[in-house]
Amino acid sequence: MMDLATEVLAGGVRGGTSILFAGLGETISERAGVVNLGTEGNLLVGALAGYAVASTTGSPWAGVIAGAVAGGMLSAIHAYFVLDRKTNQLATGLVVLFLALGLTSMFGVAYIKATINPFEALTIPGLSSIPFLGPVLFDQTILTYLVYVLVPATWWLLFRSRWGVVLRAAGERSNVLATYGHHVLPVQYLAVIGGGMLAGIGGAQLSTAYTNAWYENMTQGRGFIAVAVVIFAGREPFKVAAGSLLFGAALALAPALQARGIGINQFALDVVPYVLTIVVLVVFGKRMAAQQPEGLKKVFEGAPAG
Repeated sequence: MMDLATEVLAGGVRGGTSILFAGLGETISERAGVVNLGTEGNLLVGALAGYAVASTTGSPWAGVIAGAVAGGMLSAIHAYFVLDRKTNQLATGLVVLFLALGLTSMFGVAYIKATINPFEALTIPGLSSIPFLGPVLFDQTILTYLVYVLVPATWWLLFRSRWGVVLRAAGERSNVLATYGHHVLPVQYLAVIGGGMLAGIGGAQLSTAYTNAWYENMTQGRGFIAVAVVIFAGREPFKVAAGSLLFGAALALAPALQARGIGINQFALDVVPYVLTIVVLVVFGKRMAAQQPEGLKKVFEGAPAG
């Protein structure tokens, strides 16, 4: 049996992958000036669509594609209302979340007892034998390895590519971007929908590579954790990755202790990740508020966005 630290960290990587997918998506969206509190809903519809399609087709990869499409479609609804109709971003995100809760509760009943061919862990020869780090990082499913690549790719997209400059300008100085002949709305649409697709993949990872099951409200607040991680990480992909894995480890702590027969109240363990979220926001909130894009300051201060 693994030692406790190794087991918690390995479980944190597995469990934090869905949070990290959602966090990267929210990072892209917020860099473009749009906050999406419906990220939890994106995870939910991605989890159901991924599981349903994987069960129907027998292919977990088809499930991942379905999860991405479902997350993107839900985010398109959010984008339409906040960008075209100029509704409040925070309120709209919550409405979109409730829509996802309703839809997944209604259509998910048929898949509670369904079975799938899940993603299996792929051990990387050589790397997996590295003491401590091997079983933590290199005995994972392919979706976790994919997110290892997506973190630096997202950083490069945001901070080294021309499109990243345009995207960040949409969130920082949309009027200046328009002056230089760029259309702001298409950029923000792409950012919000692309971010939703990443969150949808995170939901599919949760159901097809982590729990290997579908049940109602299975995300259990991971989307809100992802939004909190993005805030305290200052919308920087590598920091988002570290925060996501930290919260994943907090989620993995309870089952690891239970497996060893350590008598700690289950409900107390279950609230650890959410207490940690609150503590992080309290500690880092003011400092990170000063670093947020200008477009998000308008959102949180109640001024008209756009």
